[in-house]
Amino acid sequence: MKIRVLFFGVLRELTGRDAETIDLPDGGVVRDLLRHYAGQTPRLEKILPSLAVAVNQEYSAADRLLSEGDEVGLLPPVSGGSGASGEEFDERREDVADDVRIVRDPIDADAIVAGLKHPQDGAVVVFDGVVRNNTRGRRTLYLVYEAYEAMALKQMQALAAEARTRFGVRAAPIVHRLGRLEIGETSVLIVVASAHRGAAFDACRWIIDSLKKTVPIWKKEYFEDGAVWAEGEPFPEVIRQSGVTTGEKRAS
Repeated sequence: MKIRVLFFGVLRELTGRDAETIDLPDGGVVRDLLRHYAGQTPRLEKILPSLAVAVNQEYSAADRLLSEGDEVGLLPPVSGGSGASGEEFDERREDVADDVRIVRDPIDADAIVAGLKHPQDGAVVVFDGVVRNNTRGRRTLYLVYEAYEAMALKQMQALAAEARTRFGVRAAPIVHRLGRLEIGETSVLIVVASAHRGAAFDACRWIIDSLKKTVPIWKKEYFEDGAVWAEGEPFPEVIRQSGVTTGEKRAS
């Protein structure tokens, strides 16, 4: 059976490709695919415990049965996130609760915040993630973000919906930018509107913390003396245990 495999971030550089289609025997599982690549690329085997696997854009366990035409994403730890593709933010919309997007143009934070406010809101809390000019003492020139976009959209929509339910907030737009970003530009914007400030603060913090651990977006940092993929937040244990770390075990 033919399986489509996608590589992201540092994995793309380790394997030398963005994607490929491989043949696996019928009845193969995710673990078989991982062994295939660990055998081909020893450096990949060393980082398997930090990876996650997605099958058809859903996090999956190593014993997941694969089928003809499945799409498997091999995911290094993430460092950002977001949702849908490039339509412009419409300030006239009355219901912006589900405005979760990925964009490639600069994010206009003022316009998004202004378009969100409603008379019933007692608080609007904003997280504006900005590209800074240094990392661990090294001068940063610019950043480049990439994503597993279809999966990122689903993950971000789920986060926005859960935030509204969990914290009782009215709306939680999330916008993340991909491509090259210069110093001082916004990489991710989260805006939470609520009747009460406590819920808005709690929801905003929960969204950004969850986004950086679960949404498949990666960041490459370009310095004066070289470039590296940013060390991402570790995947939550429930994802790692059900995914690639399980794949380290060898069948007896």
